[in-house]
Amino acid sequence: MKHIASVVDLVEAKQDRYISLANEIWSLAEMRYAEFRSAELHASLIEEAGFKVNRGVANMPTAFVAEAGSGGPVIGFLGEYDALAGLSQESGALTCMPAAGAATSNGHGCGHHLLGSAAHLAAVVARDYFAANNIDATVRFYGCPAEEAAAGKTFMARDGLFDDLDVALSWHPSVANSVFMNATLANVQANFRFHGKSSHAALAPHLGRSALDAAELMNIGVNYLREHMPDEARVHFAYINSGGVSTNVIPVLAEVLYTIRAPRSEEAIDLFKRVKDIAAGAALMTGTRLEIVFDKACSNILHNDTLDAILDRNMRALGGLEVNASETDFAAKIQNTVNADDLANSSRHFAAALRDPRPIITEVLPYHPDVKRPVTGSTDVGDVSWVVPTTQCLTACYAWGTGFHSWQMVAQGKLSLAHKGMLLAAKTLAATAIDLAGTPDTLREARQELERKRGQRPYECPIPPEVMPPPARG
Repeated sequence: MKHIASVVDLVEAKQDRYISLANEIWSLAEMRYAEFRSAELHASLIEEAGFKVNRGVANMPTAFVAEAGSGGPVIGFLGEYDALAGLSQESGALTCMPAAGAATSNGHGCGHHLLGSAAHLAAVVARDYFAANNIDATVRFYGCPAEEAAAGKTFMARDGLFDDLDVALSWHPSVANSVFMNATLANVQANFRFHGKSSHAALAPHLGRSALDAAELMNIGVNYLREHMPDEARVHFAYINSGGVSTNVIPVLAEVLYTIRAPRSEEAIDLFKRVKDIAAGAALMTGTRLEIVFDKACSNILHNDTLDAILDRNMRALGGLEVNASETDFAAKIQNTVNADDLANSSRHFAAALRDPRPIITEVLPYHPDVKRPVTGSTDVGDVSWVVPTTQCLTACYAWGTGFHSWQMVAQGKLSLAHKGMLLAAKTLAATAIDLAGTPDTLREARQELERKRGQRPYECPIPPEVMPPPARG
């Protein structure tokens, strides 16, 4: 583990620039497929570091691939930088307080400003280490847009951008330090648009065909479906268009957005077909026309125990976090804004590994590959994990109990604890890359494990070939 000290020195020598990068992207808070300034900040900075950058890959203007080095294993670092709608928040505030004078109502409620910055820094540090020690290796940083409610990496996987990788490394900001051990759900997302016929609701209701009635009947039908889904499946919807505001006009258009999740891609796709049948029935009952617009899909994660063990070893060698009294005090105040259910939920996501409600979890939690992994949400990292052996870590960037996609997470996103967690992630990923570059047998074992877990099911992109990312749609 001699490389650990070198990695720490390299990261700390560069940390100020990458903390500034993360803070700037936090302030931009750009949404999926519109992360133009955030993506360019990353692309320009890594270009300055000597990487060759290919912008606009996979038909997405905000996606890019940066590469440096040559020969040896090809090691990929996955970065993200998209924000969430409606989460504008003052930094450091202890109440829900939209940022004064902010140019956007969005906010980084999932920490992707940190995620991309740490992965970017790790890629540069790994490249520098390989160059200084005459190690043959190829390093790539993937600028991945639209993880939130989208599937940037799924489109990139469909275009074969990960096919020649030997390993993919990623991480996610969290409330504790550990290997990412949770299972995730595959999902499919689509818009269901009902086109009716307008008419005067009092003078000629018999001539109208209500698109809103169709949408409501669809939602009722899906409610009945929930009794007959796999236990871990989830179906969520939101009205995009509820038919207008006039009560005396039969609604001519109504639209609902559905996200359908299940433990495996084939289960999510099967459930999607059943939801489509319900929507078709609703259209038939109301005499309306149904239009389905496929939005996105992503696969469940295939964990790689071979790689996870290496990641865990490097994180433990780095030793977790050191925090000060002011950071602990602020984290305790944040904890006071969440309830017992939020604290319990943090424990559930870590497989009951920790039920101590300390404000900050500084140590690295135990790695238990044989413990049943609780199911969490969805991520397009799942698609990468079906193509190439993939491992991820979590680091404590927020107070214990902080909920994802919450104002509390945005409020903490520019504070020193968030930066410390980000830098621990960068060190862990860079150290793991260096470790793997020197152990070809481990890379072989990781590939063999992936092939065993896929079995007779090679990767099949869950997004149909004719579906393009939104900016490319005519």
